[in-house]
Amino acid sequence: MKTIIHLSKYFIVAFLLVGLASCSDDDDNNQTPPEEELTITETAASDAELSILVAALVKTGLDDTLNEEGTFTVLAPTNQAFQDAGITDVDAVSNDVLTNILLNHVFSEELASSELSTMYKNTLATGPDDNQISMFINTDGGVTFNGTSMPTTVDIMASNGIIHKVNGVLNIPTIVDHAAANPNFSILVEALGRFGDQYLDLLSGTEGSPFTVFAPTNEAFTNLLSMLGVSSLDEIDDATLETVLTYHVVAGANATSGTLSDGQMITTAQGNDVTIMTSDGVQVMDATETPANVITADVQAGNGVIHAIDKVLLPQAIVDAMNPTIAGFVSMNDDYSSLLAAVQKAGLVETLSAEDAGLTVFAPNNEAFTTFLSDNGFASLDDVPTDVLTQLLLNHVISGEVMSGDLSTMYGNTMATNGDGDNLSIYINTESGVTLNGVSTVTTADVEVSNGVIHAVDAVIGLPTIVTFATADANFSSLVGALTADDQPDFVSILSGTTDAPFTVFAPINSAFEALDAVPSGATLTAVLQHHVVAGANARSEDLSNGMMVESLEGDNITVTLPGTGDNIADLTDGAGNTGIGVVAVDVQATNGVIHAVNQVLIPDTTN
Repeated sequence: MKTIIHLSKYFIVAFLLVGLASCSDDDDNNQTPPEEELTITETAASDAELSILVAALVKTGLDDTLNEEGTFTVLAPTNQAFQDAGITDVDAVSNDVLTNILLNHVFSEELASSELSTMYKNTLATGPDDNQISMFINTDGGVTFNGTSMPTTVDIMASNGIIHKVNGVLNIPTIVDHAAANPNFSILVEALGRFGDQYLDLLSGTEGSPFTVFAPTNEAFTNLLSMLGVSSLDEIDDATLETVLTYHVVAGANATSGTLSDGQMITTAQGNDVTIMTSDGVQVMDATETPANVITADVQAGNGVIHAIDKVLLPQAIVDAMNPTIAGFVSMNDDYSSLLAAVQKAGLVETLSAEDAGLTVFAPNNEAFTTFLSDNGFASLDDVPTDVLTQLLLNHVISGEVMSGDLSTMYGNTMATNGDGDNLSIYINTESGVTLNGVSTVTTADVEVSNGVIHAVDAVIGLPTIVTFATADANFSSLVGALTADDQPDFVSILSGTTDAPFTVFAPINSAFEALDAVPSGATLTAVLQHHVVAGANARSEDLSNGMMVESLEGDNITVTLPGTGDNIADLTDGAGNTGIGVVAVDVQATNGVIHAVNQVLIPDTTN
C-alpha cells in the first residue's frame, strides 16, 4: 500500500510538468510578433515635441525622403526651437527656402552622439554651384552645431537612421556665421568687427556674392603680431588692417579647392592678386613670397566658401610699409622657412620678436639647413633635440646690432652657452668677405629690421669645439699642424669630444712655434702638446689667480702669475721652469672647453 501511494505522487508530479510544458508551447505559438522599427518620419510624427518639424517635412515632401531606406542623421529642431526662430506656420515660408533649411539638418550618414567630434560635415543642403553646405560641429565643452544649436535628446534610433533633437533651427550659414562658429577664427572675427557692420554685413549678405575667403587662423594672426613686434590688433591702425582684410576676400566667385589650378592668379577685393599653387597641397602666395598653406578647404556657406590658411596674407603696399622684426623678416621670406620652423620649435619667436631686442642674426637659408641635417644624420628638424636646436640657433645670434662695416677679424660672443652658462665664442674673419668659425660665409649683409640686423649665411654654424676654433683661426695653423702630425695621437678626436672634458687649452700662436729651434716629433712632441692641455676644467680668465698651479694632461704643473708683464694678460711658468710665457688672448669659449692663446710653446720637465 505504501508503494502504491509513493508511485502515485510521482505520477501526479509528472502530469503537472507535462501540462505546464504544453501551456508554455501554446504561449509561444500565440505570442504577438515585435513591432517593426519606425522610420525617421514616423518616429518624428509620434513625438508631440516635433510636430512643427513634421508639418515642414510634409509641406516640402521630405517626409517621403525620410521614410525611405537610408542612413540618415537628422538634427531635429523641437517646436520651441521653431518658435524661437519665428517659425510657427510653415506655410508662411517659401517651399524652396524651407526645403534647404530642412536639408541643412540632415547628414547622409548615421552619426551617433559618440561619433561626433570637432569637425566640419556636409549636410544635404546646397549653396552656390550646388555645393553641399558645411556644418561646424564643436564638441569642446558639450556639443554645438554651427555655434548656435545644441542637442537636447540624442541617439533616437529609427529604421533608416538616427535622430538628435536640437534646441535651435540651423539656418543656411553665411561666411560670417561659419567664422563666428569656429573658435579658431575668433581673431579674424574681431578684426572684421573693428569696422562695425561694414564687413560683417557684407560677408553675411548676397551683394557681391558668392565670396571666396582665405581665412587666417588665430595662430596665423598671432604669428603676424609677433612678426610686427606688437601684442594685439589694437596696435595696428585701421587703414593697415582694412587693407590686409580685403586682401583675403575674392568677390563674385565660389572658388572651391577643386576649381583652383597651379599658377592661377586671383584678384582680391583689395585690388592686388594672390597666386595659387597646387604642387604641394593648396597654397596661396602673397607679396612676401612665402606661401600660406590651406589647412582646411571648402567650408561651404550659403554665400561663399572659406579656406582656412596658416598665414596672414600681405599685399605689396603693406610689405613695403612694414618694418618687421627679425622673426617677422624670417617668416616673410620663403628661403628661410626651415629657419622659421626651427625658431618656432625652439620657442625663440618671442626672443626674436621683442621690439627692443637689438640683436645681430646670422641667418642660414633652407639649403644650409638641408646640408646640416644630412651631415649630422637627421632626417628632419623633428629629429634634432629641442635643447640642442635652441643652443644651435642662439649660436647664430649676437647681442647688439653689428653692421658689416663694424666687423673685423676678431672673436665675439654669441647667445649660446656651455653647460656652465658661459657664452660661446664665434670667430669672425673678414680677410676675404666674412666667414664665421671657418664654416659659414655671409652672402647678404646688413638687412636692417626693427629690432636688429640680419646677415644671411650659406651654412649652419655648428656648436664649436676646441678644434673648431683651432682650425678656424689661422693664428693656430702651426698648432693644428703639430696636433695632426702622422706620429701623434688622435688629438682632433680628443679635443672635439667630451671624454675628460671640459678642457682648458693654452694654445701657442704661430710665432711661438717659429721661435723654437726645431719642432719636436714623436713622443717628445706628444708630451709637449699634452703639456698645453688641462683636462676636467673650463678655467676662464676670471677663474685664474696669482700663483695658481694647474696640472697639465702631460702631468707637469703650469703656474699662473697675475698680472702679466707688458701687454701680457697673464704670465705662465711651464713644467721646465721657463717663465714669462705670455697669455695674449683669453676666453675663446667652446662647448667642451676654453682656449687661451700664448706667445711661447710650453715645455714640460724633461728630467722626470
